[in-house]
Amino acid sequence: MAQPDRPVPHRPGAVSLFFVAKAGVFALGFWIWLLVLAVRGGEATGVHLIAATGAVCTTLAGVVLGARMALQRNAATRHAELRRLLVDISWNAFAAAGNADQPGAKVVPFPAAPEDGERAANRGERVSVLDRGDRNRGDRGR
Repeated sequence: MAQPDRPVPHRPGAVSLFFVAKAGVFALGFWIWLLVLAVRGGEATGVHLIAATGAVCTTLAGVVLGARMALQRNAATRHAELRRLLVDISWNAFAAAGNADQPGAKVVPFPAAPEDGERAANRGERVSVLDRGDRNRGDRGR
């Protein structure tokens, strides 16, 4: 039987991609402006400083936003895989519990609440904490 078509997991990043692209465009503009100012020659002025600062800042912003977007996509993929795994586990447990009455079933049954008669019979088997501790220590404490 073929695997059922599973929906594509939610992949965040449309807004993040917009800001990464926007930072890239601004960085490109600042780098081109700085290149033009450098090629034209002359002394370094405040305009050169503004172009260099803008180029560096927008490049760093684009790199940081790009890394964040990649981490979000990776986390979304891992989250979707975890959800699929949990659904598969719960479905398999549900299906196995339904087959527990059949011979050869390998299902651990859920414990049932003991009846009143069984509960009263088990009360005589209790051991106090002190007796248990002495037995575990080998009576070294006395």
